[in-house]
Amino acid sequence: MRLLAAPGMAAYYVAATLARVGDEMVGFALVLLVLDRTGSPLFAGAAGAAYALPAIATGPLLGAWLDRTAYRRTALGVNQAVLGLTMLGMLAVVGRAPDAIALLLAAVAGLTLPMVSGGFTSMLPSLVPAPLLTRANAAEAASFSAATMAGPAAAATVAALFSPAAAVGLIVVTAASSILALVAVPVVAPVVAGDGPSMLAAALDGLRHLVRVPPLRSATVASTLSLGANGLLLVALPLHMGTLGAPRAAGGYVWTAIEVGSVATALLVGRRQERWRPERTVVLSVAAFGVGVATWPLAGSLGALIALAFLAGLLEGPMMPALFGARQQYSPLALQGRVSTTAASLRMGALAVGQAAGGLLVPHTGTAAVLLIVGGTQVGAALLGLLAVRSRQAVPGAGAMASASWGRGMSSEAPSATASTTSPASTPP
Repeated sequence: MRLLAAPGMAAYYVAATLARVGDEMVGFALVLLVLDRTGSPLFAGAAGAAYALPAIATGPLLGAWLDRTAYRRTALGVNQAVLGLTMLGMLAVVGRAPDAIALLLAAVAGLTLPMVSGGFTSMLPSLVPAPLLTRANAAEAASFSAATMAGPAAAATVAALFSPAAAVGLIVVTAASSILALVAVPVVAPVVAGDGPSMLAAALDGLRHLVRVPPLRSATVASTLSLGANGLLLVALPLHMGTLGAPRAAGGYVWTAIEVGSVATALLVGRRQERWRPERTVVLSVAAFGVGVATWPLAGSLGALIALAFLAGLLEGPMMPALFGARQQYSPLALQGRVSTTAASLRMGALAVGQAAGGLLVPHTGTAAVLLIVGGTQVGAALLGLLAVRSRQAVPGAGAMASASWGRGMSSEAPSATASTTSPASTPP
């Protein structure tokens, strides 16, 4: 209750969650719309990839701009307006106009996609006091999980009851509602002076920070490749429903089962996670999730698959709070926006590659084989995350958040890579 009592925090979580619900619906609802109107898995994968791919280029630049602007709230509102308008355009052109037009609209919608995750999350250290940041991270993870539960389930239900087009229309509604909630979110001051480095140099600072700080690099590698593997699932799951005698839209309930399990674990262990190094939690959660996904081809019914998906979600649950904690713990306040949006852009790029690969693989290998590939890739992502830690330098304790540590000045235990590439924020925003 203390967290929601902070000025604007209730509105923040409403706006962020609604935006994320719409975002979570896009990947699934677009696949259903394309499959319904064209029947092409390849086009379905390409449409999802076109939506996610622009984030690779725009994420770092958006992060650099967000760190130096007082218009974050306005920018997030514009992002939602663009999403709503482009979804209306998709309804008009998919299956009725050349495919290139639909792909272009999807790409336009994806240009500001990193704002939905990194743009909102980077505001937290400025909106809440340091003692509440751990709780804010847990609530932020719950926001993501609630969105990933509600988004696919809502898309599946509306598509089954009405049509895939109606599911896409619901995205427009969530976007408009998020804009209304943003009005009550406080204005966040810039954390970087206007006379700082150029936008490109500032964007590269965020990327260099992700690469140079070993524990942050580890968490980023594992989580990015994990989301890339999930991109294959966005295409494979609706088509896998046919092997279980269920409609394509039922794949949305599998995604919901994952997130129900994820939220359950996050609630059980959320307050204890600060005892553990966040990058290790990320790696272990990704590996465990992969093992869980590898069991899915054994399911002979939709009910059995949903149960296995719930178990996989239980294993994945600690990852998101730990990922937020890693970004904040190993980054100074002045880099929060750039680190969050750059990491989000990398994850969205991996998702795009995964969706495109899913569109290519499913027709040739079958959906069961793709599920096994996803499980193996998740385990591989965790192993690469372990390999990404090439430094034996000590890191700050798991309970020390960046806003507090850098406000006092980093201790001698901080990674030297961090100290060499960043500087403390002189004045909290």
